[in-house]
Amino acid sequence: MTDDDKVTGRLHGEQPDPGKPDGLFLRLIYMVLIAVMLSLGQTVLTVLTVIQFVIMLVSGGKPNPRLAEVGTDLGIWIAKAARYQTAASEVKPWPWTELD
Repeated sequence: MTDDDKVTGRLHGEQPDPGKPDGLFLRLIYMVLIAVMLSLGQTVLTVLTVIQFVIMLVSGGKPNPRLAEVGTDLGIWIAKAARYQTAASEVKPWPWTELD
């Protein structure tokens, strides 16, 4: 199984049953909270990018694999959050569901 297959499975694989849909007002509250979390996620991504670049400068172009994995996890979370924000999914991202 390739890394692309793993990421695709995490994004589009089996999703937990969200139960009955939230009312529009409650969904708005979740959307605002997730929007704030997405903003924080963008900041974290920027910091990770700078740190990874410095590591690559020092190590002759070799990236830190654990930092790269954190970036992948963050990217998947951002994708799941965007799916909820745009109503492509009723499944809320972490912390309301498991961070797989």
